[in-house]
Amino acid sequence: MRQAARTAAGWPTPRRVLAVGAALVLATGPAALAARPAPDPAATSAPAPAAGTSAPASTAGTSAPVPAGSERGEELFRQQCASCHGEQGQGSQRGPSLVGVGPASVDFQVGTGRMPLAHEQSQPRRREPVFSADEIASLVDHVASFGGGGPQIPRVAHGDLPAGREIFAANCAPCHGATGAGAALTNGRDAPPLYEATAVQIAEAVRVGPGLMPAFPSQLLSDQQVDDLTTYVRRLQSERLDRGGNPLGRLGPLAEGVVAWIATVGLLVAAARWLGRRAGE
Repeated sequence: MRQAARTAAGWPTPRRVLAVGAALVLATGPAALAARPAPDPAATSAPAPAAGTSAPASTAGTSAPVPAGSERGEELFRQQCASCHGEQGQGSQRGPSLVGVGPASVDFQVGTGRMPLAHEQSQPRRREPVFSADEIASLVDHVASFGGGGPQIPRVAHGDLPAGREIFAANCAPCHGATGAGAALTNGRDAPPLYEATAVQIAEAVRVGPGLMPAFPSQLLSDQQVDDLTTYVRRLQSERLDRGGNPLGRLGPLAEGVVAWIATVGLLVAAARWLGRRAGE
């Protein structure tokens, strides 16, 4: 009677209460599990370090160390230079010693592409550098570690043009020509043209004297005079354009006139023969 009265009054029965409770447990169980933080794999897989010890450093994501500049220079020297100049630059039958030559000499030879040699020759020629600017700097530092002094790489500034012209005429024009186009020397060698050289390379050549060229230390030419000379050579480079046509090796107006007359006479003879052949037909 009491149960029927409660049911009639809208009270829940025990079965209904159990069903509602089970539904609530099923609904809240997954949410509670989702809200619970996941355990840290690193914390569960590796035990904590003992007291007085430090945890090992993680190696994930690390890369091999990049060689320093000196190490890179040593590597390049061993690959490209040591076969002729020796492991420590001491020289051999195939190449001179590099001990004490100075940074300017190494920078000039490598920067102008004269070194390393593609094949043995009496006079290395200018060509495209084999190494990049950073690699050249590394090589210069490595060769400097062999010891000795030698000229440093010059810092070139703008100089006086008339003074540079006088220095060039007295010291450079006898070999390189009045226009810097180069000229033949003895024993099959020549003074190369100066048109492709940079300002620093011009100053380096003055200080170190590559090939048959004599060196001009600061006792002979001051830094200011080197700047003057470099400024004048750069002017020669800017005036390389010949508005009159082919320079013909810059042999001068007499040689150019002779070549022009020979070419003209040849054309006249050819035209006369052609006209005579046409008249005979």
